[in-house]
Amino acid sequence: MKNYFIKISLYIAFLFLITNCATTKKATITGNLKTDSFRNDTMVYKGLNKSERKNFLKDSDSETRWVDSIYNKLSVKEKLGQLFMVSAYSNKDSIHENKVKDLIENYKVGGIIFFQGGPVRQAKLTNEYQAKAKVPLFIGLDAEWGLSMRLDSTYVFPWNMTLGAIQDLNLIEKVGIQMGAEAKRMGIHFNFGPVLDINTNPKNPIIGNRSFGESKINVANKGVALMKGVQSQGVFSTGKHFPGHGDTSADSHYTLPLVTFSKDRIDSVELYPYKKMFDEGLVSVMVGHLNIPSLETKADYPSSASYNIVTNLLQNQLGFDGLIITDGLAMKGATDFKGPGDLELAVLLAGNDMLLGPENVPVAMTKLESYYNEGILTEERLAHSVKKILRYKFKAGLNNYKAIEIKNLIADINPSQNDALNYKLYENAITVLKNKKEILPIKDLSQKIAYVKLGDDSNSTFVSTLKKYTNVTELASNSIDSLNTELKKYDIVIIGFHKENKTWAKQDFTETEMLWLQEIAKHNKVILDVFAKPYTLLPISDFDAIEGLVVSYQNSDISQIVSAEVVFGAVEAKGKLPVSINKSFRVNDGLSTTKLNRLGFTAPENENLNPKILAKIDGIAQKAIDGKMTPGMEVLIARKGNVIFQKSYGHLTYEGTKEVINSDLYDVASLSKMISTLPNVMQLYDRKKVTLDTELKKMVPIFAKSNKANINFKDLLTHYAGLQAWIPFYKATLDSNNKPLEKYYHKVPSAAFSTKVADDLYIRNDYHDTIMKIIANSPLSIKKEYKYSDFTFIILKEYLERKTKQPLEVLSQKNFYSSLGMNYTLYNPLTKFNKNEIAPSEIDTYFRHQVVQGYVHDMAAAMEGGVAGHAGIFSNAMDVAKMMQLYLQKGNYGNIQYFSAATFDAFNTSYYAAEGVERGLGFDKRIGKDGPTCGCVSKASFGHTGFTGDIAWVDPETEIVYIFLSNRTYPEVTAEGNKLAKEKIREEIQQIIQDAIIK
Repeated sequence: MKNYFIKISLYIAFLFLITNCATTKKATITGNLKTDSFRNDTMVYKGLNKSERKNFLKDSDSETRWVDSIYNKLSVKEKLGQLFMVSAYSNKDSIHENKVKDLIENYKVGGIIFFQGGPVRQAKLTNEYQAKAKVPLFIGLDAEWGLSMRLDSTYVFPWNMTLGAIQDLNLIEKVGIQMGAEAKRMGIHFNFGPVLDINTNPKNPIIGNRSFGESKINVANKGVALMKGVQSQGVFSTGKHFPGHGDTSADSHYTLPLVTFSKDRIDSVELYPYKKMFDEGLVSVMVGHLNIPSLETKADYPSSASYNIVTNLLQNQLGFDGLIITDGLAMKGATDFKGPGDLELAVLLAGNDMLLGPENVPVAMTKLESYYNEGILTEERLAHSVKKILRYKFKAGLNNYKAIEIKNLIADINPSQNDALNYKLYENAITVLKNKKEILPIKDLSQKIAYVKLGDDSNSTFVSTLKKYTNVTELASNSIDSLNTELKKYDIVIIGFHKENKTWAKQDFTETEMLWLQEIAKHNKVILDVFAKPYTLLPISDFDAIEGLVVSYQNSDISQIVSAEVVFGAVEAKGKLPVSINKSFRVNDGLSTTKLNRLGFTAPENENLNPKILAKIDGIAQKAIDGKMTPGMEVLIARKGNVIFQKSYGHLTYEGTKEVINSDLYDVASLSKMISTLPNVMQLYDRKKVTLDTELKKMVPIFAKSNKANINFKDLLTHYAGLQAWIPFYKATLDSNNKPLEKYYHKVPSAAFSTKVADDLYIRNDYHDTIMKIIANSPLSIKKEYKYSDFTFIILKEYLERKTKQPLEVLSQKNFYSSLGMNYTLYNPLTKFNKNEIAPSEIDTYFRHQVVQGYVHDMAAAMEGGVAGHAGIFSNAMDVAKMMQLYLQKGNYGNIQYFSAATFDAFNTSYYAAEGVERGLGFDKRIGKDGPTCGCVSKASFGHTGFTGDIAWVDPETEIVYIFLSNRTYPEVTAEGNKLAKEKIREEIQQIIQDAIIK
C-alpha cells in the first residue's frame, strides 16, 4: 500500500494527458486515443511497462508546483472554502442560483454536487459557477446508474442490482466507460459511485437496488469493473458508503442507522470490496453516517466523525491515501450529532478531506475559522486536505480549465451505442429461477398462450414483443373466478408483473395481486416474469405451482424486449440471482435455457451496422410518400438473426386517416410464391416426391396431353419453360361495360357460387378448371429462353393440392406458419383481421368496382377465391422476415428442420447462369442492372419482389434479411407506371443497408 498514492498519481496524470490531447467532443465520447468506448483494455496504467511508468514521475514536479502556488495564494478562509462541496440544483429558481454564486464568490467553496435538473441547464450553470471561482471547482454527481439518476434527458443505465446478475465483467466495465464519458462531457469530475454496500438486509430502505447484491465477491468484482470504466475516462470514482451501509434497517438521511456486526465480520465482509478497489486504484471514498459500536466505542457516534474509523481503519490499516469525502452533512444521521461548524470540525478531525453538502456553509466557515485561530484545527491538518484536494484538481485538468461546450451536448451524452450496450446488459442479466419440464423457452408455437398483467406500470413493449413470436391473447377481468374460467382455454399463461423503476420501495405485490397469482398458478401452467426488484418474490412462500420463473429486474423497454426473447428462445438466459429469496433461491442461482434460432432484436451496433447511416432510410421513405409512389410502407432489416431496424412510414391511404404500424398487413403479391407455395414444394423435393427432372405430365394430369407435358421441374421453376407471362382471365367474364356477367358471378353465395372474389361478388366454383384448361392450351415460346411467368406457381399449387390432398392455405398453415409463429400471414385476411389493420391495394374500376382492401389485388388470384400459388398472401414485415430467416438458415428455424440444407442449396442455384438466367428454383437471383437489387449484394443472395411494391431479399454472405412492403398500387396503377421501381426506392434503401455495414 505504500506506493498506492504514487500509482494513482501516475495513472490519473496519464489519463489527463490522453484525454486532453483530442478535441473536447472526441475525448469525452471516445475516451482516449488508444481506446474506444467498447474496448476492454481501458485500465491504461496497468498496460504500461516499468520504463513508461517512471516517465510519469516528471509530471509530479509540475503538479507539486501548481498545488503549492495555489495554496500559498489562499487566505485561511479561502483554504477552508476548498474543503466544502455544496449542493446545487439546475431545476430551481434564481434565488437558489444566487445563493450558490454567493457561496462561490464570498466563501470560496471548492466544489459543487449537483442534484436534480437537466443537462443543458446544469452545463450552463457549471460554466457560470466556474467563471466566478478563484480556484476551479470540483463538480460531482450521484451518477450510480448514469447521469439519469439526477438529470432528465439522459440515458438510464441499469441499477447496480441488475448489473449484479451479470457474469461478464467486461460488460460492467463498458457501462463504466459510457458513464464516465458522459460525465466528462458534462464537466463532472466525480461520479459518486459505485455503491460498495453489500445488501444482506432485504428490508434495507436506502441501499437496495443501489447495491450489486449480497455477495461480497460479486460486489467487489462489479465495483472494480465499473470503476475501471469510469476512471478510464478521466472521471473519479467514489466508493461508498464506508465502512458499509448494506445491512441496515434505517436510512441515514433520516436517522443514524445501527450496525451491530463484530469487527471481524466487518473486516471479512463489509470491507472486502474496499480492499479490492484500493488495490485497483480507487480515487476516493465516501464515509457514511453509521453507528458501529464494534468500531467506535463512543455511543451514537457517526462513523463519519470517528477517528477510529476514518483515520485508524480507512487510512492507517487499509492504507487508503486517496480523497476521503463525507456523506451529505445535511442528512439527519449527521445533523442529529452536532450542529453546523461543530459537525464539520468533527469530521475533519476524524480524517475526512471534503465536506459534502453541508447544512449551513456561512456558519460552518465562521466556526472553522475560529477553531483554526484557536489551534484546534491546525495548519498542518488543513494543509493535508487542501493540498490533497488541489492535487486531484490538477489530475482532473482543472489547472487548465475549459468551459463546457453546450453545442451538441444532448446528442453527445446520449450516443446510440448506449442502446446497443443496454441490450447486451439485459441479455446477460435476465435470470431464470425455475423451469419445470423445460417450459422455457416456449418451443411449440401452436399452443394457445394467454398473457395476464399484474402491477401498475406499462407492459406494452413486452406484450408487443411476445406477439412478434406467436399469437398471445391479453386477458383482463375484475373477477379472478371469471378470469380463471377464461384461462381454461389456454395451454400456457404468462403473468407479467410490471412496476415503475423509480419506486424501488413500492415494488411489492399487493394482497390482491398475491391472491390472483396464487389462484392463476393453482389452475394453470404459468410463467411468471417479474419486471421489478428480486425481493418482490419474498412474500411467495411456495413456488411449486409456478412452472417458469423469470426475474427481469427492471421495467424498461429493452428489458421487456429481451425478456420476451428469453421466453421464446431468441436468447438464452445467463443471469445469476444477486440476492437470496428466503430458502427458495440462493444468491448466484440462475438456470441456463436453450437458445433457439428464432429472430431476436437488438441495436444495429451489436450486429456491426451504423445507425446514423441507417437513419437515412427515413428520408428515402418520406421521398416515396411525398412523391405519391406509395401511401405507406414497412421496412425491416435483420442481421445475424437479430432484427436491428423495424419501422413503418406513412398511412394506409393518402388521405392519412390511419398511420401504418408494424403489425399492419400488406398484400405481398408475388412474395406469396416464396412464402407459401415454394416452401411446400421444397418439402416434397426434400422427401424425394419430385426431382429436377420430374416432368409436368407426371405432376398434373391435365398437362399430360398438352404442349407442356415434357416441361421438367427445373425448367418450370427457373422460368425457362417458355410459358406465357400472364393471361387476363377476368376479361372473359365481363360484359362490354367491364361488369361481371351473371353467368360467372353472383352477388350472394350459393352452392355453385361460393368462391368469394370481393365484397358481394362470388364466382362459380368450377371456374378454376377453366383457368387450368386455358393454361394447358396456351402457346409456348418456340425458342427455349427465360420468360417470367405466373403460370409456374399456379401450376405448382395444383400439383401440391393433388399430391397432398390438402388446400394450399391449410398446407402452409400446418407445415410452416403455425410452428414459425407467422400469425399475421394468411390468405383472405378478413377472416381474422379488421379492415383497418390491412393496407388497401387498389380502387378497382375495371373488374370488381370497389376498394380492394383485405382481398387480393391480383385478378387471377381473386378468381381463385383469394388463394393462388402465385399471389394471395397477406403479411407484415416481421412475419415475412421469419420465412426469409428460415431460408438463410437453410431450412431451420426455432431448431426445427423444415427441409434439408441440401434442398435449400439446390433451390438457390442458378442452373442456367451460363445462358444469362439469374434465377434459382423459385428464387430471383438477379443482382445486375436489370434486377430488383442495388447491385451491391452477393451472387449468393436471393429473394423476390411483388407487384404491389414489395421486396424480400437475403444475402447469406452478410447475413442480412431485408424486407420492404408497400401498397404502391393504391389508389391505382397510374399511367406513369411503377414510380416506386423507376425511382429505385427499394434499391436505394438496400444500398443504405450495405453502406451501413461497419467493415
